[in-house]
Amino acid sequence: MDKMKMETPDLVAGNIEKIGEIFPNCITEGMGEDGKLRKAINFDILRQMLSDEVVQGDEAYEFTWVGKRAAIVEANKPIRKTLRPCKEESVDWENTENLYIEGDNFDVIKTLYESYFHKVKLIYIDPPYNTGKNYIYRNDFSVDKEEYLEQAGQVGEEGKLVSNPKTYGRFHSAWLSMIYQRLLLARNLLTSDGVLVCAIDENEQATLECILRELFIEDSYDHVCVSVVHNPRGVQGKNFSYTHEYAIFVFPKDIKAIADRKIDDEDVDWSQLRNWGSESERTDAKNCFYPIIVKDERIIGFGDVSPDYYHPMQTEKHGDEFYVYPIDKQGIERKWRYARQSVDKIRDMLKVRKTSSGYEILLGKTFGVQKTVWNDKKYDANEYGTKIVGELVKGGGFSFPKSLYTVYDAVYAATANDKGALIMDFFSGSATTAHAVMQLNAEDGGKRKFIMVQLPEETDEKSEAYKAGYKNICEIGKERIRRAAKKIAEENPDAKFDGGFRVFKLDDTNMKDVYYGAAEYSQLTLDDFESNIKEDRTDMDLLFGCLLDWGVTLSQKHSIEEINGCRVHTYGNGAIIDLMACFDNNIPEDVIKTIAKKQPLRVVFRDSSFADSPAKINVTEIFKLLSPDTVVKVI
Repeated sequence: MDKMKMETPDLVAGNIEKIGEIFPNCITEGMGEDGKLRKAINFDILRQMLSDEVVQGDEAYEFTWVGKRAAIVEANKPIRKTLRPCKEESVDWENTENLYIEGDNFDVIKTLYESYFHKVKLIYIDPPYNTGKNYIYRNDFSVDKEEYLEQAGQVGEEGKLVSNPKTYGRFHSAWLSMIYQRLLLARNLLTSDGVLVCAIDENEQATLECILRELFIEDSYDHVCVSVVHNPRGVQGKNFSYTHEYAIFVFPKDIKAIADRKIDDEDVDWSQLRNWGSESERTDAKNCFYPIIVKDERIIGFGDVSPDYYHPMQTEKHGDEFYVYPIDKQGIERKWRYARQSVDKIRDMLKVRKTSSGYEILLGKTFGVQKTVWNDKKYDANEYGTKIVGELVKGGGFSFPKSLYTVYDAVYAATANDKGALIMDFFSGSATTAHAVMQLNAEDGGKRKFIMVQLPEETDEKSEAYKAGYKNICEIGKERIRRAAKKIAEENPDAKFDGGFRVFKLDDTNMKDVYYGAAEYSQLTLDDFESNIKEDRTDMDLLFGCLLDWGVTLSQKHSIEEINGCRVHTYGNGAIIDLMACFDNNIPEDVIKTIAKKQPLRVVFRDSSFADSPAKINVTEIFKLLSPDTVVKVI
C-alpha cells in the first residue's frame, strides 16, 4: 500500500525527465546538495541539440537581472505545506465552489499546482507596485544570502512583506524576482485558452512586459497594454500629472480569447447598414443585395433573391416575418455594406429599428471592440473602489483598491463566452475580483467560480480598520465578500449566484517531522512516534491535505457519515466518487468493505488505521475483490 508524499511536486526532476525523453544524450549525473548523485542536464549539449549551427559565445537576446536564476531555483523547489480548512469562517461550505485562501501566494500557488494545473480560465492580479514606498513579498532571491542579511531593515522572514526603498541597491531586481517566480508557476494553471491580466503602473510596466514576453512566447500569445484612467483628477508629479495606470492582457493568438466589449446601447454609434452615396447601388455589388429576415424586431436569418427580382418596398411581410431589403425611401435599390456571409458573422453588431414604412437595419460602429484606453468614469478608483469598500465594510478602509468596474470589465472580457470559468487572483487585497465575479454572475446567470489568495498582512494598530476589529487584510476581504453577496442578492432578487466561499489557511505539513517526507519514512523512524501526524490536525485537515497531494480540486461536494462508529468522508461531484477517506484507528473490516463496495476512484487511511501488516494486507485483498480499480494509499 503506497504512502501519500505530502509535498508539492519537484518541478526540476519532472522537467529533467521530460527533456530526457526527447534528448536522452543530454542527461548526465551531478552531485546534489545532499551529497547524492542525481540526474542533471548537460546544457552545452542541449544548446547544440537545439541549434542547426555551431553554438559559440554567451551572447543572447534575453532580459535578466541579479537574482533571476535564484528566483527560478526557488520556484522549482518542492515545499511541505498544506491548506487547512476553516469551516467556521466560511459561507455556505457545503454548496459553494468559491475559495478564499490565506497565506503567502508563492507557497499557495505551489500547493495548488497539481490540483489546478490547466484549470484556471482567468488570472487577474494587482500586485504591489514598485513605487519605493510600498511593501513587496520577499523570498530569498539573492545569489549570496548573507549579503542580503547584512542590510539591516531590508529583509524580513521568507515570504513576508518587507520594504523596498529606491535606495536599495537591488530595487528593481527584488521586485522582478518576486513577480517572476509567481508568474513562472501560475502560467501553468491557465487553460489552453486562458487569459492573464496584470495591473501595474509606470514604475515597472516596461519590465513586466519583458517578463511576460519571456514567459508567454510571442509566437503563441498576444500582449496588449491597456491604459486605465483610474484617477481623472491626477496625481501631481514633477512634470506631469498622472491620471492612469495599466492593465496588461496576455491571451493565446490562435483563438478568440477576448470577448466583445460590453457597452450600453446609447453609447453605440449606430448607422445604416444600407450603403448610400456613390457606388452604393445594387448593380455595384450584386452579392450585397438580399433580404434580412426580421421577427419580433430581431434578426432571425438571411434570404436569397433571384437576379431579376424587383420590389420597390423596403420591407415585405411574409406571415409573422418581415423581409428587409437595402432599398431607400425613393425606392432605389441599393446594397448592404457587406455580403451575406460577412453580415452573418457580425449579427450581434446589428440592431433592428421600426420605422413608419417597416424596418431598417442599423450597424453599431464601436460595438464589441475592446479599446486600449479605458477612460469611462466608472474606472475611477476613488468613486468606485475606495468608496465601495468603505460603504460595504464600515471602518475597513483600504489603500488604493481597484474600481469594481475595472476588474468587472476584465473578468467580462475574458469569460463572457465561458460562464462556468474559474477565476484566480493571488494578490486579492480587498477581494474586488470576488465582488466582480459575483456581480457578473448575478447579471448574466453565469456560474463562474473564484479563488482568492491573500497574505494575512496585519493592519496598523492605529488604523480605523484595526479599531473596527479587522486585525489583518484577509478579515476585510472576507467581510467584503459576505456583504457584497448580500447587497447583490438584494439588488437582483431573481438572480441565482454563488455568494459563498470556503476558507483555507496555509500551514506547515500535517506530518510531525518536517525532515521527512511521507515517502522517506521507514519503520525505524515511525517507531519514534505514536503517530506520524501532528496532534493538532483534524480529520478535515488530513482530508484536504490528501486532496492536494492527489491533485484534486478543493471545491467539490463533501459529506461525512458515521459507519460502525467511524467517521467516513465522501468527496466528489459526479456519480463516481472521487475520494473516500477514514482516519480513525483500528478500522473494522465491515467499514472497509462498505467503502470498497462504493467503488471510489481513491481511498486514503492513516497508517495507524491498521493494527499490523497483516491487517494492511487484508485491506488490499478486500479492495482487489470488491473494487480492483480503486487506488488505496495511507498517510
